[in-house]
Parts: sequence; C-alpha cells; structure tokens
Amino acid sequence: MTIAILETYEITRDTIALLPAKHTDYDTIALEFDRELYIKQPPLSLIKTACLEGGSTYDGRRDAVTHLTGAQNKVPIPIDPIEQIYAFPTNSPSQFDCIWIFYPHVKSIQPDHTNINNSSITLKNNRTLALNASYASLEKQVHRTSYCIIRFSQPFQHPAYTARNHALTQL
Repeated sequence: MTIAILETYEITRDTIALLPAKHTDYDTIALEFDRELYIKQPPLSLIKTACLEGGSTYDGRRDAVTHLTGAQNKVPIPIDPIEQIYAFPTNSPSQFDCIWIFYPHVKSIQPDHTNINNSSITLKNNRTLALNASYASLEKQVHRTSYCIIRFSQPFQHPAYTARNHALTQL
C-alpha cells in the first residue's frame, strides 16, 4: 500500500487529532473524520503555523490562556477562536509522545482499568485512541479547553464591545 506524504498540512475544523509518528518519512499523522494524512512536519510545528494563520503566535495564545484560566501545564490552545478551532495536548508539548486532540471531536473518555496512567478517547467518528495519559488528566484537559472556549468567546459578547462595534457599523 502506497501512502501520500504531505510536506505540510493546514489545520481546519475537520482536524480531529495530530499524532506523532516514529517514521523515517513523516513526523505526524493527522486524523480527519474519514481519512489519515501523513505529514513531514512534527505536530507542534503544525500547531504553531496554524496559530499564526489564526492571527497570533503559539506563545501568544499560550500566554493568553494562562492569563485567563490560570492553566500553566498542558495548556489548551485556541488555534483559531473565530473558526472555533481549539486543541489540547495529552502530555507536555515538548514530549515526543504528545498527541493533540481537537476539542469538538471528543465523544467520550474512558479509563483503562488495568493501568491508572492510561485511558482512551472515543472520537465522534467512533475511532478510539489509546493514550498514555490518565483518565483524570484527560478529563481535566477537556474541562480546561471548554473553559478556554468560554473565556475566549466572552469578549465578543461584552456589551461595550457590542455597542462599540454597532456604532462602527453605523458609520
């Protein structure tokens, strides 16, 4: 079986997860609803590029989330808040085995009853990923990400912001 290997990949709302790959020809497997793509860039590099495309740097997004939520480790990233693209890491992004999960595609989390340090995530396409992360850790990541979404959506609903923008559209 021949697989197509891409030089780069554009993260979109269809992106479900970015998996690190131990392969000589590619560094990432990007999961979408009905396909897998193989990319020559590592997951964090793809995340950083997508943040820039979404209007900020990865470090800027990370700093903003830390400021708004207090999270300092395994910080969820609002890759493109306007497009509602949010992802969270399963481990420290500096670790090779860090998988990036895209929040809207999470269906459920299940603990591994044989090993407290492992769990699995079922995605909305019914694919299950076994992860080297505890159930509690993943549950915390999902909650952090949902809080992050609320915090990043809030400024756009603020009455002063709405009134100012309404006034600007009337010019």
